[in-house]
Amino acid sequence: MKCWFILFFLALLNLTSAQDLGFATRAEKKTVVHFQLINNLIFIPVNVNGVNLTFLLDSGVAETILFSLDDKEVLFKNTEKVKFAGLGETVDLYGLKSVKNEVKIGKDFEDHAHTIFLILNEEFNFSSHVGIPVNGIIGFNFFKNHQVKIDYISKKITIYNDDNYFNRKKRRFEAFDISIEGKKPYMMASVKMSKEAKPSKLLLDLGNSDAIWLFPKLIKDFVYNRPNIQDYLGRGFNGDIYGKRSRIKELSIGDFTLEKPLTAMPDEYSIQHLSIAKDRKGSIGNDVLRRFTVIFDYPNSKIYLKKNRNFNEPFLFNMSGLDIKQDGMQWEKDVVQVKTENNTKNDGGIQVYNAENAIKYKFTLKPIFSIAAVRENSPAFRAGIKKDDTILEINNRKASTFSLQDILNLLKSSEGRNISFKIQRKFEILKLNFTLEDPIPYQD
Repeated sequence: MKCWFILFFLALLNLTSAQDLGFATRAEKKTVVHFQLINNLIFIPVNVNGVNLTFLLDSGVAETILFSLDDKEVLFKNTEKVKFAGLGETVDLYGLKSVKNEVKIGKDFEDHAHTIFLILNEEFNFSSHVGIPVNGIIGFNFFKNHQVKIDYISKKITIYNDDNYFNRKKRRFEAFDISIEGKKPYMMASVKMSKEAKPSKLLLDLGNSDAIWLFPKLIKDFVYNRPNIQDYLGRGFNGDIYGKRSRIKELSIGDFTLEKPLTAMPDEYSIQHLSIAKDRKGSIGNDVLRRFTVIFDYPNSKIYLKKNRNFNEPFLFNMSGLDIKQDGMQWEKDVVQVKTENNTKNDGGIQVYNAENAIKYKFTLKPIFSIAAVRENSPAFRAGIKKDDTILEINNRKASTFSLQDILNLLKSSEGRNISFKIQRKFEILKLNFTLEDPIPYQD
């Protein structure tokens, strides 16, 4: 149901953003950064002023944002108040701007005068929706000085520092022009809703876990494809984002054509405070980009694409109607069986079992999951699952043995699949069953 992402821009009060030189690498040819891919979003390790944190990598943001510290202490100097605005239905969100921070990513990728915007408000912390602690978002400055390759299969980012070396590595890729506007990358692609393909200017948005976003108010004679559903699309820094979801017939990038991609269309209230680049019609999200090995080349206004093994995968939808979040961790007691060869003795031909040494208890931190929202008329809604229910079991298996990504994969797995949830609602334990059902199959 929810594709969690953050999308916003900065409106500064009586100040202008410092012109950071950005990251530099000490590596002769390249440096490599490993990442986690969760629900089509990329998370990288970032060291800020000597403290290790985790950030979302997001080409759709202009600045670096920090919104959570998870009880860690980071020293920030040179701060002043700023105002933020972006996707969502409310405005007037304030934070702090901090300059001259030491930021390091991987062994060699460093910025010694990095500007960070701080919004230390747990309302904007989306860690519970990805299942790992997330401290912030990093965007334009990560990309602006180097060619950056993202390999979704190996989960490695390669940052190049040698033009000759890079030119050899890009040979098997298809090159496309991009424009960098407001510190964000845009490209032209062909969008075919049903019959007619239209060239469309789209933001390349790593921070959006959907396939495509389209802005109906910005597209002449826009008609929603049917079937479609009204849905909660996510949360921006200024509030919840609502709109419709459906499928379009095709998205084409040059000779690459992707069939029946899922498409989200935010309503006009969700984009009313968004500063939109001229002629922009929407966004290409990570459910499209993850089907390629991608090289962003901001210095030369290019993007390079090469199909990977994900290319022909169908665009899958969470067919349950559930938005699930992780509510922290709890200690669970697991019984561990111990070998007992040395724990028996022969007493007159009778074996005596030393039970005291045969069993050990192991205490492990396990995740707790609950229901954040249920889409009306969805299979889970009809089964009676409600917001704030705690999930105890999924298909007769302890919920704590799943990761959040495991649960999302299950709920996207295949139409017609039967799912059972054991849930706790206050003091009541319920077992509820539903069948996965795609509410938005593409229809000609």
